[in-house]
Amino acid sequence: MDELDTAILAELQRDGRQTNRELAERIGIAPSTCLERVRSLRAAGVIEGFHAEVNLGAIGRPVQALINVRLHPKIREAVEGFREYITALPETLAVFVVSGGDDFIIQVAVRDTGHLRDFVLDHVSRHRNIADVRTSLVYDHIRKTSIEVLPPPGAPSRPRTGRRAR
Repeated sequence: MDELDTAILAELQRDGRQTNRELAERIGIAPSTCLERVRSLRAAGVIEGFHAEVNLGAIGRPVQALINVRLHPKIREAVEGFREYITALPETLAVFVVSGGDDFIIQVAVRDTGHLRDFVLDHVSRHRNIADVRTSLVYDHIRKTSIEVLPPPGAPSRPRTGRRAR
């Protein structure tokens, strides 16, 4: 990853639908170079795909929640089985397998708080390996749409936006 790859990633995250010619023009390189770099980033697994961002409220799922789950017993089969089960449910947006007191944090989007209650009682709490469930409503969800490439360890870091290097 060099500065050119970083610039390509930043620009594609800003607008993934732009043409290769537009991308090359914005970065200031030849379209053939740009195309080669994008293909290389895809082949290396840096770019995994291009996706549409969906407005959850517009599709009738404006309420989000985080559900913390603890399993018993804590064995591989229980963890993998629950992960597969919960990921397959349409309300599930993201599943995090975590360390600490909980085993999972599940992000869901539902129609309303009644739907959330039914989801937790009918789908989460009823699973055979559940030891504990805690649910938190999400008031605001701010998601970064752009991920910065960090400098390699030991490299000088760039100054943060809004601050001047001295």
